[in-house]
Amino acid sequence: MNYTISCYKTEITEFFLLGFSGSRTLKVLLFFLCIVIYIMSLTVNSMIIGLYLGSWLRSPMYFFLSHLSAADILLSTSVVPNFLSTLLWNGQTMSVSACVVQFFCCCFFTGSECFMLTAMSYDRYLAICNPLHYVTIMTKKHYLCLATLIWFLVFTSIFTLTITICHSGFFGCNIINDIYCDYSPLSENSRSDIFIVELLKILLNIILAILPFLFIMTSYICIILSILKISTSTRRQKAFSTCSSHLTVVCTFYGILIAKYTVPSKGQSVNVTKTISLVYILLTPLLNPIIYSFRNRDVQKALSKWISLTL
Repeated sequence: MNYTISCYKTEITEFFLLGFSGSRTLKVLLFFLCIVIYIMSLTVNSMIIGLYLGSWLRSPMYFFLSHLSAADILLSTSVVPNFLSTLLWNGQTMSVSACVVQFFCCCFFTGSECFMLTAMSYDRYLAICNPLHYVTIMTKKHYLCLATLIWFLVFTSIFTLTITICHSGFFGCNIINDIYCDYSPLSENSRSDIFIVELLKILLNIILAILPFLFIMTSYICIILSILKISTSTRRQKAFSTCSSHLTVVCTFYGILIAKYTVPSKGQSVNVTKTISLVYILLTPLLNPIIYSFRNRDVQKALSKWISLTL
């Protein structure tokens, strides 16, 4: 296949995605490993959504969990098929529009996951710290409006950033040494005012990632303090078990996300950055539902009932 690669100061009409470097054998092995993980991710996340839609898991917590699973599916799907192509063909060309859409999708679904995890922590806070008013506060209308607001807010924010980056076109080198179209290569080649772009990026990072994380941590401090006040150890253990799976998912998600954006993306660490990006795109969507399946009794019971009726 013929690819057009240019590092001259010309207008960019398409990008060339390098993906991973290495031997052909290594790439083939990675290709099949990624396919297996991707299929498993689609299966377990679809299972969570199916259990909620099938009325096996009917509570606000699992409503938000089903939305988290949907975001996981869409996040991995926006990257993995194209990444598999880079492994087979030693790179992949992408039109500017396709690259921009991929960037938008990755940011959009990442931001949505941050807010869904925040909504889930809010739900656990109400259930444990304010149980007498939980039913009256977390009504169906309430959590439907909350989910709609999350999707709309994140969509509007990321759409604004995307338009700001790409509205003046791209100029420079069209090689992207990464596994997908991320912020850094697009902003480096954007003709837009980089000061405005960086300022908007910092603002959105605060709104979509940092503030939700602080809210989650504050919620769990309150939850832990409330649990410690419970008189019997059995009730304390039961109260903590209702939110332990969510806390594990939060730590896993933010841990990988922080690693992804703190490791330098240039020089010798570029392969480390690619590996972390792959873990984030491929493994995080798989780990989230698995953690809930293994650590949450409600999910285990619902899955057992579903399997018993199916077989």
